[in-house]
Amino acid sequence: QVHMVESGGGLVQAGGSLRLSCAVSGLSFSRYTMAWFHQAPGKEREFVGGISRSGGSTYYADSVKGRFTISRDNAKNTVYLQMNSLKPEDTAVYYCAADASVSITPHRHDYDVWGQGTQVTVSS
Repeated sequence: QVHMVESGGGLVQAGGSLRLSCAVSGLSFSRYTMAWFHQAPGKEREFVGGISRSGGSTYYADSVKGRFTISRDNAKNTVYLQMNSLKPEDTAVYYCAADASVSITPHRHDYDVWGQGTQVTVSS
């Protein structure tokens, strides 16, 4: 059974930082492209960024470029999202997702497995 558990969310002031983690079990982690999405109340789930199987390639939404960094540790079956210079508009539930295909895709329907989400709230 596959488990993906996000952690690290919380309340932070604008300009602050958080580091999210997603621990994965039950699948061959290094064979999956990983991504982070977020979903604000009343809005659709949106792509934040993704990382290739090896970690050698990353791809970010324009709204987070230069502020967020995705990394992974295949030995620990964990993917990370470092969020800096946080803004109130970053407030959302953040989800990690796994895709068995080779390329990084921003389309949520391409992802096979999802975590339960972790809340990030940025106060102004």
